[in-house]
Amino acid sequence: MENILIKDLIQQLKDVENGDLWLDENFEKKLLQVDEKTAFECPISDVHSVAEIISHLTEWRKEVLSRLQGNPRGLEMTDEVNWRSNEDLKLKSWKNLLNEFYSSQKKIISFLEEKDDWYLYSAYPFAEPLFTHNYQYLVTGLIHHDFYHLGQIGITIKLLKNQIF
Repeated sequence: MENILIKDLIQQLKDVENGDLWLDENFEKKLLQVDEKTAFECPISDVHSVAEIISHLTEWRKEVLSRLQGNPRGLEMTDEVNWRSNEDLKLKSWKNLLNEFYSSQKKIISFLEEKDDWYLYSAYPFAEPLFTHNYQYLVTGLIHHDFYHLGQIGITIKLLKNQIF
């Protein structure tokens, strides 16, 4: 088997991080515009800081990897770690948040590189009883989630740049 699907999904994960995408954006390009100070700034109320978004993405990457490995952590939308406060995140530092973010991506890719397309077609055993999802659904959902929040990061950065200090 050529494992066309798994190779494509791995490439999409790599591309959203630092690839030459049609939309001309990726995490690396966006995050190079952020420093220790601006990472934790919220441009307006009810808009997350870049650090909050990166932490959120990292937690869901950890959850997806755990699910792929057959041991879901059980992360829920209402869990405190899903959206940590800037005060808590500052204790970690921007550098450490970024390292954790990029490390989570590498771990998922390394795990998937050991699998084949048949694995992706396997039913995800922890899905709700009414839904029949497979591992491809999880990985595709993760990619969609990354792109969604990449757009949010772009908006946050734009708003921060337009603020008058």
